[in-house]
Amino acid sequence: MEKVLLENLTQEQIGFQLILHSGTARSKIIQSLREYRKRNIEEAENLIKEAENDLQVSHDIHFQMIQKEAGGEKTEFSLLLLHAEDHLMSTLTMKELVKEILEIFKEKNL
Repeated sequence: MEKVLLENLTQEQIGFQLILHSGTARSKIIQSLREYRKRNIEEAENLIKEAENDLQVSHDIHFQMIQKEAGGEKTEFSLLLLHAEDHLMSTLTMKELVKEILEIFKEKNL
């Protein structure tokens, strides 16, 4: 995926980019469980990999924001940004849990 550069975006667009990419990842993570349930194990694993790629875009945006703030440029607080950060962090947690669940299922031949 193409790297999103913050210089080209407004604060609102940054928030929406975080939500877009973490939301896409979240959908793929849930779909991976559904595919595993249907015994489409390879598709489930591919969806997790795709979700990780989507999350990488969000992580890159987040990291750029941290770098800017560390360099002295304050980020304007907004409810949208707070929601975007919450969305990203909960999706990261969900991804780790689903990956572990799928590994348990594989070990138990479920």
